[in-house]
Amino acid sequence: MILAGVIGAIPSPSGNSVSIGPLELRAYGLMIALGAFVAVVWSQKRLAARGGDPEDISTIAMWAVPAGLIGSRLYHVATDWRSFRGRWEDVPAVWQGGLGIPGGLMAGVLVGVLVARSRGLSMAVAMDVMIPTIPVAQAIGRWGNWFNQEVFGRPTDLLWALEIDAVHRPVAHLDAAAFHPTFLYEGLWNVALAVVLVRVERRSLLRPGYIVALWVFGYGLGRLWVEALRSDAASLIAGVRVNTWMAIVAIVVGAVVARAGRIPPGERTRGGTVVR
Repeated sequence: MILAGVIGAIPSPSGNSVSIGPLELRAYGLMIALGAFVAVVWSQKRLAARGGDPEDISTIAMWAVPAGLIGSRLYHVATDWRSFRGRWEDVPAVWQGGLGIPGGLMAGVLVGVLVARSRGLSMAVAMDVMIPTIPVAQAIGRWGNWFNQEVFGRPTDLLWALEIDAVHRPVAHLDAAAFHPTFLYEGLWNVALAVVLVRVERRSLLRPGYIVALWVFGYGLGRLWVEALRSDAASLIAGVRVNTWMAIVAIVVGAVVARAGRIPPGERTRGGTVVR
């Protein structure tokens, strides 16, 4: 049993908003916006380094970011619809928390690809430029969960445990004060994944455009073990959390597609074209 007063635990914020004069901004939304901003700026620099027009990234982001936000919310509502019974008016209230990253990634990437095509930008180039920046945006956005004191893990007495106020604790763990900071675990994993994606892309280990498969695989792998630590209520399929099933699908699909896009020894890329 882990009791209150854990020494050395990570404290949770006392509030989930930031006040600027009469204006009150939700920290959850600020973290998502900051993550998107960082991804856009970094993508612009990556595209410019390839001789492309950074404004293409701005146009893509203008459509892909809202699509990702809508997709995230719809995924969350679809997989946790029982919690909205009797309060369906709260479905649009994204500032309260509750975004399903898998849905956001699918919607955002799909819309981004379509917009890239309309701008005459190669889908392979768009993928290689933008995909490595997405895990960084995810890592920053996850800090919104810290402010909301949500989606944390099981009780723990580790030195980096996260203190959670009693009002936010699961009924089964009301006597526990410290939990696994899964928002931090997933954030660090995503930063490491971004580093791997950049290294793989720079070393031309995958054919153009296939970096997205490695990202899907890496995200699924990280989400699988993080999900195993979560203690919040979730929809189940065959007794297993929905997001766990999604992570398994991502791992399998990502691994298969990434392997198909692997450049064998003796081949390399020149100007985006694989040559022997």
